[in-house]
Amino acid sequence: MAGPRHDPSLYRERDVVPVRRALVSVSDKTDLIPLAEALVAAGVEIVSTGSTAGAIRDAGHAVTDVSAVTGVPEMLDGRVKTLHPKIHGGLLADLRLQPHEDQLAELDIQPFELVIVNLYPFVETVRSGAAADDIVEQIDIGGPAMVRASAKNFANVAVVVSPESYPAIIEAIGNGGTTLAERRELAARAFAHTATYDRAVATWFSEETLAEGVDLPQYLTIKAERLVPLRYGENAHQRAAIYTRVGGHGIAQADLVQGKPMSYNNYVDADAALRAAFDMVLPAVAIIKHANPCGIAVAAPNALDPIASAHLRAHECDPLSAFGGVIAANRTVTLKMAENLRDIFTEVIVAPDFAPEALELFKLKKNMRVLRLPADWKQEPMDVRLVSGGLLLQDADRFPDDDFASVAAGWDLVSGERPSDDEMQNLIFAWKSCRAVKSNAIVLAKDSATVGIGMGQVNRVDSCKLAVERAGDRAAGSVAASDAYFPFSDGAETLINAGVSAIVQPGGSVRDQETIDLARERGVTMFFTGERHFFH
Repeated sequence: MAGPRHDPSLYRERDVVPVRRALVSVSDKTDLIPLAEALVAAGVEIVSTGSTAGAIRDAGHAVTDVSAVTGVPEMLDGRVKTLHPKIHGGLLADLRLQPHEDQLAELDIQPFELVIVNLYPFVETVRSGAAADDIVEQIDIGGPAMVRASAKNFANVAVVVSPESYPAIIEAIGNGGTTLAERRELAARAFAHTATYDRAVATWFSEETLAEGVDLPQYLTIKAERLVPLRYGENAHQRAAIYTRVGGHGIAQADLVQGKPMSYNNYVDADAALRAAFDMVLPAVAIIKHANPCGIAVAAPNALDPIASAHLRAHECDPLSAFGGVIAANRTVTLKMAENLRDIFTEVIVAPDFAPEALELFKLKKNMRVLRLPADWKQEPMDVRLVSGGLLLQDADRFPDDDFASVAAGWDLVSGERPSDDEMQNLIFAWKSCRAVKSNAIVLAKDSATVGIGMGQVNRVDSCKLAVERAGDRAAGSVAASDAYFPFSDGAETLINAGVSAIVQPGGSVRDQETIDLARERGVTMFFTGERHFFH
């Protein structure tokens, strides 16, 4: 068993601990000098490392270099500075115990009562797109070791890991020292800090492994911090909160520019809207209701205001369902698009940015939530889903690149003649849109805008009927995409009877030939992609 087995009577009471000696080593130097001034004014000896020591000394304050304490210079480009008994003995000595105090005296080691350390900017370096070797150099070793040692010894040492805690620690020193309750709370924050840091490093290694095409990781580490409690979950009787994943850059990191706090359902729908809108290369808008698209469109050719054009065309697909919907735009929202929304009740709009005049107009719609995506937003490379007792991990379902033509490069024409370029664009648009629709999914499109969507039905023919019903007369001359094969020809027949001129589907059914024969008999173009896009 770790640790000495002493009679409890040997432990001396120790509540308030005066601060005489502090170890300061910070990457984030926010408010470092005011902190150093307060420590010096209180008569605290400051021991420090590298650039931290330099900054304190340059400000005119006395500081002892760690190398003067250890008798060993910093080495290996700064990789080894504080990993030494003269440092860690001073951090870990439990001065409630006489034997520990005696050993410090015997070895000429002085204790620390305060440790102020924050870690290398690993997450920020990853986000900057730095090279792997540069990222590795931001994996802190000595910092976490000092933080953990001090936090373990909270009975004697106060450990501070964030500039936010500086005012409180300065006040405590002025009051005669830190209390046991204060040190315990700081220790809890410190362990959470190092746990978050280690998980960020582990996540980066896992993602690098996946990027190199290696098997999925044996162990998956996911760290998320509660951002804010939500009013409730999907329903009023369910508790809920939004958590941000360390290193994340998605809807959870979006900035609420205007409106009430986001709800659980708002977040789900906004994320679904991003999935639909950002698959498109051209300016595009998706309108979502209950996690399903009720309209997706790209801008009309030569539109004067492309993103406003995309919104109008998406809205026309199903104006009834768009009421109270969630909108995502893959371009900056313009004043014209904001004007389109003037009389449309919208729960949330999310986009990379908003023109200032659009935001001014949105102020008239106080109940609409306006979300600006983080500058480093990107679609995640992996999908994670919780199931009872565990979780599922898979590659995210993404199209290979942003080139529309390449999406159709491997399609197999099984019926009819190859269509015109415009009709091919429609088919590609429908196929890409289909990925964002809950299975079983059928999308009818015309002029690169959805005109009818059938989603979430338990059989494919019902999805076909729903898409045709929603499209009405617009089904005639449209193209259709199906996220998976037609198990029977009845689904395709429903589409063809409504006037669909071309169909794209994965193929792969044992009855494919029946569907092919039907398409050939009715003069309808049909492509097999060889790849499905289920979305459950």
